[in-house]
Amino acid sequence: MPRVVVDVVLKPEISDPQGQAVLGALGRLGHEGVRSVRQGKHFVLEVEGTPDRAELQQIAETLLANPVIEDVELHLPTD
Repeated sequence: MPRVVVDVVLKPEISDPQGQAVLGALGRLGHEGVRSVRQGKHFVLEVEGTPDRAELQQIAETLLANPVIEDVELHLPTD
């Protein structure tokens, strides 16, 4: 059964307080080389048959993400 991965992250222009908190904690722990952190969501969908990119894009944009503030990236088995 093919697995499709959907990654959802806040758009670059949207403030990410959780990412900033993680970045601050990394600095306090001595990991000074990390310059930016963006938090997001990771979904793994198992689909029957050949994945339909258009259908999966619609699912991601209408159910898994808020397209006003979040970007979606699909990773199909052939990617």
